[in-house]
Amino acid sequence: MPAGVWQSCCFATLRDLDMIAHACRVAVETLARTWSVEVVGEERVRALRANGTPILFAVWHDQLLAPLWHRRNEGITLLVSAHRDGRRLGAAARRWGYETVHGSSTRLGTQGLRGLVRALLNGHDGAVTPDGPVGPARIAKLGALMAARRAGAAIVPVASTAEHAWHAPSWDRFEVPVAFARVRIVYGRPLRTAPAPGSRSADRGRLQAALRAVNEEVACTA
Repeated sequence: MPAGVWQSCCFATLRDLDMIAHACRVAVETLARTWSVEVVGEERVRALRANGTPILFAVWHDQLLAPLWHRRNEGITLLVSAHRDGRRLGAAARRWGYETVHGSSTRLGTQGLRGLVRALLNGHDGAVTPDGPVGPARIAKLGALMAARRAGAAIVPVASTAEHAWHAPSWDRFEVPVAFARVRIVYGRPLRTAPAPGSRSADRGRLQAALRAVNEEVACTA
């Protein structure tokens, strides 16, 4: 195939994918406006903000959508993947009032986590999916904890559940609450980060335990 034809085909494919992504964002916004959302633990967020403590929200990738919608237009900095899917998520998030940085949640040295630390140090809250961008599902990586420690931020674990939802055929079974679904979002007890790091396994265990606890809390309030 001639190079010009190949480039034209690639451009058309990307354009079609962008149109699909736009249509999906509009569909999600339409769905989200019909949800009945119950929030537990908002006072924990308010208390940290009243004290001037930067917050790093941490939520499993499959539960991201409802909290992302709930905290729209707050200027939160969201860490998203540098891959194409992450950039589309970032584009949608920016339409919902988020700032975005692109990178991995694995290592503090990545550009995305450095940008997240800068945002926290400048007084902005942040958000991360500790098991993103490609899993394993619900297994925490260390990047979020290291970023919070570097910035002096508190990690607020978040969990979400919906009475009725569609689950994508993806690595995390990403949850999309259906129209008029009852959605429950829980903001858990803040995880304070010690100035000096412990062992990598102990640090990961603390974050894993905090997310497990908030998911138990969202199940108990269901």
